[in-house]
Amino acid sequence: MLKKGSKLYSILTGTCPKCHEESMYIIKNSYILSKVFDMHEKCSHCETKYKIEPSFFFGAMFVSYGVSVLIGIIAFLVSHFIFKTNLKTSFVSIVISLIALMPIIMRISRNIWINIFIHYDKNIKIKL
Repeated sequence: MLKKGSKLYSILTGTCPKCHEESMYIIKNSYILSKVFDMHEKCSHCETKYKIEPSFFFGAMFVSYGVSVLIGIIAFLVSHFIFKTNLKTSFVSIVISLIALMPIIMRISRNIWINIFIHYDKNIKIKL
């Protein structure tokens, strides 16, 4: 399920959507907040340019909203129905979850956005 060649692999690992050989991000740790958006210009293996056009990743903001809503729903369901908390505590768990996962949400959203437009190519010639 999570192997090279799948969109899910590229989205969850942050690798090049074309060849799946290199991380798109300069620093892999998304919790270094000053570097969370720092990306390579292009893949060193297949030469795929990550920023297709100026402000390309602006669209990732809309993906981020959807991912945040999903995480908020999951946080609510877990806190309210599994831990049997009241609504106020469930709301606090949503806020804490979103703040704690913010850097991951930002990167996952960028990964989803670029994978919409660039597809894996198993026949690509990798530069050595």
